[in-house]
Amino acid sequence: MGGNPLKMSLLRLAAYGFIPASRTDGGRIFLPGITFLWHIGAGQVVNRKRMQIFYSGSVQGVGFRYAVKSVATGFEVAGTVRNLPDGRVELVVEGAKSELESFRQAIRDAGLEHFIRDESVQWGEAEHGFRGFEIIR
Repeated sequence: MGGNPLKMSLLRLAAYGFIPASRTDGGRIFLPGITFLWHIGAGQVVNRKRMQIFYSGSVQGVGFRYAVKSVATGFEVAGTVRNLPDGRVELVVEGAKSELESFRQAIRDAGLEHFIRDESVQWGEAEHGFRGFEIIR
């Protein structure tokens, strides 16, 4: 097994569950609780952000949350999506800012735009409380 010894060790630890890595594909390892997303292969350090979006419109009862979760699988993000009692949907997600912006656009491009009347976006620092992406029921 060749390659970067540190990278290979981290990948092995993640594979066996000794470190809580939510994704280990493409040479990237996301470690919740760490302030940065470390791209081992490229040696880059990317500051993580939190994006919270409140969607209003016809966003409940139409598969909106399931579609958002499906879109999330194509991005290096972690977070949650849930229905709110007032008819809105709340999305809270963390990752690199550019990844979050692309994810936000991909949600609209996935055919969900016609359900959305309004979206309120708030940005903040990542709190590192998520592992993967899930629907809250």
